[in-house]
Amino acid sequence: MKSYIKTGKIVAAHGLKGEVILQHELGKKTDLKKLPALFLELKKDSFVPFFISKAKGTSEKESILLFEEIDTREKAQPLVGKICWLPEEQFKQYADQQAPASLLGYQIIEAAKPIGLIEEVIEQPQQLLCRLQIEKKEVLIPLNESTLLSIDHHAKTVTVQLPEGLLAIYLD
Repeated sequence: MKSYIKTGKIVAAHGLKGEVILQHELGKKTDLKKLPALFLELKKDSFVPFFISKAKGTSEKESILLFEEIDTREKAQPLVGKICWLPEEQFKQYADQQAPASLLGYQIIEAAKPIGLIEEVIEQPQQLLCRLQIEKKEVLIPLNESTLLSIDHHAKTVTVQLPEGLLAIYLD
């Protein structure tokens, strides 16, 4: 089964010709022109491909897209608020290696022990939060200057030193 990575969200319809604004987590200005399709989550856990006919990067966090068969503002409007996904290999091709979302799938290591894979990266003003599953429980690990020791992109690991008792809050 293909692995999909959350790429962003459609935040608005743009203009009158059916274009939409994609707010993405790729970490760099990108036009996505060579990307054949973006997968939208129209219903929970159902990824529907929308084929891109036109794309333009506007900033490090936004691109304007026109999908095939979406040619009016009225057809684009129902897509607003939908979460967008890419297959993992395409995400890695388009994402900046320094983008927080590039840490998805990395192993969190503390005291030389693996504690879980990063399933989601949540950007906060002063830090990143990594969401993991440990013992079938959701755990949030903060990444900031006091907890982050190193990132090894080759080994796909993030080494941290967590505040004493943080994991106990989730697992007890």
